[in-house]
Amino acid sequence: MSEPFSVPVTVRGYETDVQGHLNQAVYLNYAEHARWSLLQAAGISQSALIGSGVGPVALETTIRYKRELLAGDEVAVTCAFEWGGGRTFRIEQTVVKSDGTVAAEITAVGGILDLEKRRLVADPAEVFKKLASDPGLFGL
Repeated sequence: MSEPFSVPVTVRGYETDVQGHLNQAVYLNYAEHARWSLLQAAGISQSALIGSGVGPVALETTIRYKRELLAGDEVAVTCAFEWGGGRTFRIEQTVVKSDGTVAAEITAVGGILDLEKRRLVADPAEVFKKLASDPGLFGL
């Protein structure tokens, strides 16, 4: 597994629900933001993916809520890839409050879709190696 990449996020008031804590669906947005930020930091743009005829796809996502988040809370959203040698990979993510408290753990299974064939590519790690200027951010 790669060292976790991290992005800061501030919980905004409009993202909270009637109880005043972060709405469950917003955790997915935070996780997606961290994943795209990692791609960008590694040198992979959305246009480069499309130009190469591939795109990342989410196949499964699990969120374990640990502590509530309130408007104004500062968090870090981490992102680390795990490679298993098949058509898919895992992404482990953690939402951590500024005091070190883990608010949520997110596990995703993803793949790289060949946009023409509409099938997963056989070796997603190779796609990331080819496109990234810094594949080490993916643990490659």
